[in-house]
Amino acid sequence: MDIPLFPTDQIPRPATEIHIEQIDATVYPDRFRVRVHVRVTAFLERPNLLLVARNTEDVIVAELNIIETMHHDMEFTLHIRNVKEPAGEYILSVDLFYQTRNPPQDQKQITFVIPEASA
Repeated sequence: MDIPLFPTDQIPRPATEIHIEQIDATVYPDRFRVRVHVRVTAFLERPNLLLVARNTEDVIVAELNIIETMHHDMEFTLHIRNVKEPAGEYILSVDLFYQTRNPPQDQKQITFVIPEASA
């Protein structure tokens, strides 16, 4: 009997073929936390990730380092820091790398908006 470790459409790839496949950001109701979903190519060698959220003034408001992740489909919670009112537009960048981050092997960015507080 075979027990597959990966879905058959996600055959693990060597490090040179690993890329960021998907990034999603969902703001929690408290507006100071953001759920981030990241999916990368199924891998043989565990990659590193760096997630950085910046506001429109290019100030870092959240940062997360993932060292040698074990999973290709991940979810994290970023906490928006050093702002009294989080409403506004943000850019989330994700770098995927192995030995060195300069340059990263793959990099993707998305924007997300934290809405004004409801009355």
